[in-house]
Amino acid sequence: MINESEDVWNFQTANKTISPRLKTSMWLVPLVLAITTLTGNLTAGEFKVGVGRRIITPNPLLPVSGGLGPSAPAREKQGELMARAVVFQNGETSVAVVSLDLLGFPSVLCDRVRTRVPRISAKNILIGSTHTHSAPDCYGFADGRGGFTGDLKFMEFVCVKTAEAVNEALDALKPARLKVGTDEAKGKIAYNYYAPDLYDRRMSVIQAIDSADQPIVTLVNYAIHPEVLGSGIGILSPDLIGPLCDRIEERGGGQAIFMNGAQGGMITADNRDLNRPKDAQSGYWHDDRTWGECVRIGNTMADEALRIVRDTPIQDNPNLFCGSIDIKFPVDSDLLWAVVISSPLKYPHNPDHSITTQVNVVNIGNSQILTIPGEALPNIGFYLKRKMRGEHNLLFGLTNDAFGYILTKVDFHSFPRYEYVSRTSLGEMTGEILIERSIEFVEQCPKPVSVTQP
Repeated sequence: MINESEDVWNFQTANKTISPRLKTSMWLVPLVLAITTLTGNLTAGEFKVGVGRRIITPNPLLPVSGGLGPSAPAREKQGELMARAVVFQNGETSVAVVSLDLLGFPSVLCDRVRTRVPRISAKNILIGSTHTHSAPDCYGFADGRGGFTGDLKFMEFVCVKTAEAVNEALDALKPARLKVGTDEAKGKIAYNYYAPDLYDRRMSVIQAIDSADQPIVTLVNYAIHPEVLGSGIGILSPDLIGPLCDRIEERGGGQAIFMNGAQGGMITADNRDLNRPKDAQSGYWHDDRTWGECVRIGNTMADEALRIVRDTPIQDNPNLFCGSIDIKFPVDSDLLWAVVISSPLKYPHNPDHSITTQVNVVNIGNSQILTIPGEALPNIGFYLKRKMRGEHNLLFGLTNDAFGYILTKVDFHSFPRYEYVSRTSLGEMTGEILIERSIEFVEQCPKPVSVTQP
């Protein structure tokens, strides 16, 4: 049970130079030079799982952010913003996966959390955002008046509570077994706003069960923008992710955790009201921006997740591996470079107009997870999954960092529809670098293996 008196924080509101395009050849270095951590457990041990969570809803409410640009005042809330954590352990290897009901959570804040969890290697703590557009800014975007839109005390509060959730999960570790499933999620859940059918319908679900076959955690991995409500209607909310997690937990799935996928450009919640066409020739409808629609989509996703994992084989004592690399990306966008250098969070950056970010590969039983430090377009997601080596391949988007959209060079500024996602991308080569480095890394990591019951 969550003690709201302990977990809801009351606080007071706290009082360009254009560089030439960097040559891509400088990024094509051998992968071995980029590997910072490649450790894992490949021998038999005891597989354990623990979960923890904390409420991170600000009290009083703060303005909510849908991205670059002004934030919007919040008049009310629907549901609670949450930090949800699961720790997987086998032998000497521990891996924490954290989901935050936020638009994004940059690496500089992830590192603050990691320093508060000394029992796990910092490189093995994966922190992702659900990408709700109805939560306070944790980037420190410029407000257009010489200041910034985020509240630094709230950001620190989130770091503290997130670390508490991970430490709670560590304290709750107990022997477990594993179930993993992947299937197409049925129902009116998501679509591609730019091209309706071009999105990944697959949902992957990881569920850990205890010695009595009772679920400890159900982790749902699916690509979707949780923006049924959006940032403009004055509601602070986890959006559809709240009802998704509530439904799983009500139906005996243990603690629920949602990790987003490759939802860039623009895989979003299907809250279209098909009885109200907006532009019939172009195929646009008015949206249903209500809490009831959040509940409908979240419940549909939850029911599909439980269906997908229900009859999957049980994996006894699954192997666990976690490795990480640092990848360097040039920042060609003056807009995003301004975010990097002007944010009060003081983002780490390199003198050659680049940033460095962490990418992880995690093997759990017969599944493989690859993290993405932003919003990759669906074609990148499909390609990476096809090159990964698990029976079930999961992508954790907006994890360890959240720096804009990630496109391939052939998509970058190719169509008017891609103007926004190109403008809010690090640059033309971001997708190419991510794909090449990630695939090389996956090939160097051990292949996932499973031990299933006969």
